[in-house]
Amino acid sequence: MTGKVSVVIEQDEQGCYAWCPALKGCQSQGRTIEETLANIREAIGLFLETLTDEERSAALSQEILTTAVEVHA
Repeated sequence: MTGKVSVVIEQDEQGCYAWCPALKGCQSQGRTIEETLANIREAIGLFLETLTDEERSAALSQEILTTAVEVHA
């Protein structure tokens, strides 16, 4: 089964942290965005293996959109 999972990546001076809002507890990290994306893909694959077919289907059908907005502070 192929699908898409929304991933949030936060970056700071120590590297990157990624997590999946639709997969509670699925997270990873890395030194670069590329490394973090590779790590979270692996974590997602392992996480999906623990789900039932119904849970996996529901998780892969949920899309979470994010954007950045300009604000004046």
